[in-house]
Parts: sequence; C-alpha cells; structure tokens
Amino acid sequence: MKEVMAVIRMNKINSTKKILAESGFPSVTCRKVNGRGKKKVNYELIEDLIGEEPIAEPEILESISENHRLVAKRLLTMIVDDKDYKKVVDIIIQENKTGNMGDGRIFVSTIDDAIRIRNNDTGVEAI
Repeated sequence: MKEVMAVIRMNKINSTKKILAESGFPSVTCRKVNGRGKKKVNYELIEDLIGEEPIAEPEILESISENHRLVAKRLLTMIVDDKDYKKVVDIIIQENKTGNMGDGRIFVSTIDDAIRIRNNDTGVEAI
C-alpha cells in the first residue's frame, strides 16, 4: 500500500476530488494547511526599491513580502493499493498542473499495514 499526499492550490481541491472519485478513488482525507516554497527573497532588491521614501501602497509591500507569507493550501491524503498509486499521482498532476509556481507537491510513502476498526479487516481490504 502507498500513502499519496498532495499539497495543492485551494481552488483545485473540488475538481481534484471529483476526478479522483470518477476514476475510482473516492476515499480521501483533506486538510487546510499553510506553507511556502523554497524561493528566496532578494533583500538588496527590496532595499533598492524602497530607498529613502516609504512606500505608501500596501499592495506593493504585500507583493514584496509574498515569499515570506505562508500561503493557504489543501493537503489531500490517500492510501491506495501499490498497483494504483501511479494512476492517482498522474490524475493529481493532470488536474493541478498549470506550469506556474505554487502548483504543489506530491509525496508517496509506503504503508506497512492498515486495520479497519469496525471489523478488523487488514491490508488492502481495510482501505
């Protein structure tokens, strides 16, 4: 079994859940998360831009500090059979890829076991 975790844009969660369900993968867990990528801020550019005069427009200051802010995203988590995880990953990429920064990340981990509490099913039967 594999755990597929995808960090995606907030506005993409409904369409992603829909296409996954239509493709036979309706079981998902979704959480609101905040984070940021690894792009660094060029502080010299900010100092040159600001100079001696204070910037009055908050939109400009906000765009300068954009890389420091934590951006709201959605974390989609799924446990799938080993044979299905590549299909799930491809579906998530297809639905969320815009070619722009912030499209998200997908992480895949191995799951040793799963147990359904209600009836003690284990392994793939439990998911």
